[in-house]
Amino acid sequence: MAGTQLSLATHLVRLESETDFDGWRDAARRLATNDVTPQDVAWRVEPDADRRDGDLPACSPDSRLVVPREFIERAERTICHSDPERFGFLYRLLWRLRAEPKLLSIASDPDIRRLETMEKAVGRDIHKMRAFLRFRKIGAGEGERYVAWFEPDHFIVERNADFFVRRFTGMRWTILTPHASADWDGERLAIGPGAAKRDAPAEDDTETLWQTYFGSIFNPARLKVKAMQKEMPKKYWRNLPEASLIPDLIAGADRATSAMIARMPTTPAPHHAKVQARHWPTPRPAEADDIESVDTIPALREMAKSCHRCPLWRDATQTVFGEGPENAEVIFVGEQPGDQEDLAGKPFVGPAGKVFDGILEHAEIDRAKVYVTNAVKHFKFEPRGKRRIHSKPNAGEVQACRWWLDKELDLVKPKLVVALGATAALSLLGKAVPITRMRGQVIERDDGLRVFLTIHPSFILRIREQEDKEAERERFLGDMRTVRRLMAA
Repeated sequence: MAGTQLSLATHLVRLESETDFDGWRDAARRLATNDVTPQDVAWRVEPDADRRDGDLPACSPDSRLVVPREFIERAERTICHSDPERFGFLYRLLWRLRAEPKLLSIASDPDIRRLETMEKAVGRDIHKMRAFLRFRKIGAGEGERYVAWFEPDHFIVERNADFFVRRFTGMRWTILTPHASADWDGERLAIGPGAAKRDAPAEDDTETLWQTYFGSIFNPARLKVKAMQKEMPKKYWRNLPEASLIPDLIAGADRATSAMIARMPTTPAPHHAKVQARHWPTPRPAEADDIESVDTIPALREMAKSCHRCPLWRDATQTVFGEGPENAEVIFVGEQPGDQEDLAGKPFVGPAGKVFDGILEHAEIDRAKVYVTNAVKHFKFEPRGKRRIHSKPNAGEVQACRWWLDKELDLVKPKLVVALGATAALSLLGKAVPITRMRGQVIERDDGLRVFLTIHPSFILRIREQEDKEAERERFLGDMRTVRRLMAA
């Protein structure tokens, strides 16, 4: 059929690539202004051939070609489709627009329906590439770069490359696909020929970290298998490191849901019931002399069990004190314990703690050698039925609990303190600081203690868009690598 089409055509257009929109537009303008009908044109992609512009007529000086800007924009998107007839199809639309200037607004027209279908297919493919592309690290030091393999349905690499440049500007990366490749060296973007899957690395050290993270955020209670497979079709699974977990996560969803219900936030312990509130003693702040006599973290932790310095102790299950070696070189300070920390009596054991542990491991920071604590030692929440929803501590509560944090710092004597979020920074610095703007900075206190500012890992869990979540996780990992270097300084 293709051979018949070429033999009947009076004009052959040779394009440099599958996405040669400039070449198509130039040829289409020449052909249309010389009244060459669509059936008299054949289109062929010949990357290594001469353009042979002399085979096409020059733009006719007596004919003026005017098309809507909307058509140019939609044609530029549609040319990325893999349909081999797209060049001729778009020229046919251009030909019709000369006589039907309102054609694009006729939704019932078969050609317009086809155009819309092709546009949507390209848009979906672009979205899937952004959502399901996974970089793998190769090399180290100056030779470090990231390589990804993806198998798009359409010719979208060049159109999508700028997104990855903006998202991963600070990385050197290469994206390989069967159709084309994109390479970013930190300054210049280059589009090259396609590749084979064997040219991409099979795995890297981040695979385990990413699988841990994926497993920790999987919510079996919200599992809808058909909806998940519609959004993340199985054909993408073979290139996703987390995909190996999906069958087991689905199979164990019922069991995991039951376990979640068992761990759900509950109403406060019986000794906190409202009927007993009138019998509670008036809180008595610990005296300065009491804490000055404490010279070990275990003794300080024991004293904090009866802390009544602010009203938060009334509804919390227990005090959640810091943990770690007393000679730790770095202390990580979070905001306050969450629901699972309140029930367990240990800091950073909930979902955010799992993300934190995984990223510390990837940053090569030994979790067992650091001290972790919170600015506020009791869980502040708002009851909603049987659930307890996190509520941010106010400045007064932070100030009341700073008494304990200062003593922890005094006993451990770290080389560096990491403020995880705005509340931690307020407690450590005595003033509010804009974490987003000052993230990654080190502030030296009057006593000489260095405080490194970054986000709290729970911020990563709150991000909905997958690509944004991944980018933020990478930024936090970068922060932790900076912490490791500061520890060694």
